[in-house]
Amino acid sequence: MKLARYLLLLSATLLSTNGFADDFTATETKIKAAMSAEIRTPEEVERDSNRLPLQTLQFFGLRDDMKIVELMPGGGWYSKILAPVMAENGEYYMALGAGRANEALAGKPGFENIKVTAEEAKISRPEGAPSYVIENADLGVKNVDMVLTFRNYHNFAAEGRAAMNKASFDALKTGGIYAVVDHTRRHMEKDSPENGRRVDPVLAIKEIQEAGFMLVDFTNLHHIPDDELRYEVGRKTVTGNTDRWSLKFVKP
Repeated sequence: MKLARYLLLLSATLLSTNGFADDFTATETKIKAAMSAEIRTPEEVERDSNRLPLQTLQFFGLRDDMKIVELMPGGGWYSKILAPVMAENGEYYMALGAGRANEALAGKPGFENIKVTAEEAKISRPEGAPSYVIENADLGVKNVDMVLTFRNYHNFAAEGRAAMNKASFDALKTGGIYAVVDHTRRHMEKDSPENGRRVDPVLAIKEIQEAGFMLVDFTNLHHIPDDELRYEVGRKTVTGNTDRWSLKFVKP
């Protein structure tokens, strides 16, 4: 009975997520325009061939009329693509550690509609700890269609990841998508100086499902066979070319 109910829910969820819009054409056009914009630096453009933003966002089901939140946008690599795509028909929020990206983009042409949320959240690293925790992680926005985070999951300790997953779950509407990408760690490998910025995808799935999400899809877009998962992602042999898992979850 439980399996049958799960399969029924999964089928309904896939139908609802596909129902955002069957046609990706308009969104694709906007993504390509954002990727060609002058605001992107040559170094950012150079990484397109590795990060594959168009294919990645298509996989996650992005549409230009969605209400989306990007978690921990860093310097704004993905923000420079996402914000212009959503500017006309959708809503774009950045949350958690968004100060640097917001400072770089706020008020610039095409980025006037950026909204920063979860400003009460506090990200910190306890003394002597290798990873971060989050306090007051509420994203401060509801009925969101998609929450995305790229290569950030590894930055947090278990309690920080749990807080981020719960905050994302609470912000999303039923059928909303949680899109997560990170560097791959070998399954059940213990912490070491060489894997601190890697995450076991099986562990990530377990934790995110514990927050209430259902895993609905994955892609090998960012699978890099040459990355033997032996070295820290900053090493010359793998930097900018790590194997990454890309997982798509849905709020039932």
